[in-house]
Amino acid sequence: MAFALGAAILGATALGVFLGRRVRHLSDTLKEPFGVLQAALLGVVGLILAFGLSLAVTRYENRRDAVVDEANTIGTTYLRAQTLPEPARSKSLALLKDYTESAVSLTNYIPGSGPELATADREEELQRRLWALNGQALAVEPVDSAPRLYEETLNEMIDAQATRVAGLNNRVPNAVLFLEILGAALALGLLAAYLAIVGRGVVAVSLAALLVTMLVFVICDLDRPTRGPIQVPDTPLTNVLDSMQPPPAAAAPPKPAES
Repeated sequence: MAFALGAAILGATALGVFLGRRVRHLSDTLKEPFGVLQAALLGVVGLILAFGLSLAVTRYENRRDAVVDEANTIGTTYLRAQTLPEPARSKSLALLKDYTESAVSLTNYIPGSGPELATADREEELQRRLWALNGQALAVEPVDSAPRLYEETLNEMIDAQATRVAGLNNRVPNAVLFLEILGAALALGLLAAYLAIVGRGVVAVSLAALLVTMLVFVICDLDRPTRGPIQVPDTPLTNVLDSMQPPPAAAAPPKPAES
């Protein structure tokens, strides 16, 4: 992606310098219209880049918050599962460990890819099994508070997973990214041509083109949460998974006395 962006924006800048030098003998005729056109286009491109960066940063923050929310709900569900009656308790704790491992692995897959869809389907299967065990616990102890509290947080965990998956697939529209790249290439190409016509500022426009290329790359990278230098951290989920390795803190509740 970095090479493609560089080829588009830096290439357009180099082409503008080349054309500007070729028509420098017409500087008296072209200098004024080129100056007005490149100034107007730079202003528009600046607004588009700001809009695209705002969209990408907002989506990145939402994905990061979704990971934290899911980790919190999984951790709470795991703690409340320890208060369920057997055998739902042991089975639910084991399934929650598998579920957390799947949630961590989801960070490694490209949104919309086959592995990502397979992992999301596996999480949904684990959710159904956990919900079935919750029903069994409620049937055993219909009036106790532990199964009902567990049911509440289990439902929140399922909702958090759906929010996170939706966030991973919520991308900046391709039309916006294409418009940013095309606009930046045209604006910097015209600026380079104008500066080449007047005979100064070629080094400055080259540095500006490099800066804009880096900015567009950051926007694209923020929009790809599982690839590139900027990724949504899965530390909250790995911390929850680590907390599940020791034996459960709460012992299994005693079986009700038979009448």
